[in-house]
Amino acid sequence: MRKLSEEKDPLEVVGCARGHSHEELIDDLPRHCSYYPDLIQQIKKIPEVVLRNSGTPFAKKINRMMREISKETYRAIQFTRTEINNRGVLFGIVCLKHKVIDRVLSYFHKRWPQCIICLYNEHTYTTSTIDERGIIREINAPLKTVVDNVSKNRPIIPYFDDIQFTGVEIFETLYKSQFISERENRPFFKKMIPDKCFELPGMRDGVEKRFRNKRINDYI
Repeated sequence: MRKLSEEKDPLEVVGCARGHSHEELIDDLPRHCSYYPDLIQQIKKIPEVVLRNSGTPFAKKINRMMREISKETYRAIQFTRTEINNRGVLFGIVCLKHKVIDRVLSYFHKRWPQCIICLYNEHTYTTSTIDERGIIREINAPLKTVVDNVSKNRPIIPYFDDIQFTGVEIFETLYKSQFISERENRPFFKKMIPDKCFELPGMRDGVEKRFRNKRINDYI
């Protein structure tokens, strides 16, 4: 009879596997702020089926850590407020305690491949950038300093010169268009932004604060 650790994960067979594989855990857990090297050795000793089902307190802890990593990435992608200057430099502020800024930068790079992206991390007091080639750098300097430095050797781009608005102006315009009497749906609006997101740099004083939500905080 084969040992459990040598058997194929039965959850994978029936197509309802949850949690994460050994490979996913080994790749992603080092991103967590509470990661320590012995975690990987402990994970390797536990059958994957136990990890996928949170079958032990340790497995529950590991899966919670993975959720925290993915949630922080998702929140930063969805709720980071950015501005763009007339030289095609997109910039904003994040607050990331886990090592996921490369994923956030890569998301913005895919959306605006012709731009340089600059994100200042309030947690590490550093500014990270990604250029048109997808090369990521971390710079120990304030956001404005970095934006000014990367902008000075770039030409003015007329297209971006025509869309110079602050983040507040952009979202005020967006919400005013949504809240005309024929389209207003404030209960739906309240469902779409969890309270946790109002702690993010771009949302602390955002125009959304008058629409507080307490209904999906556990999901995003």
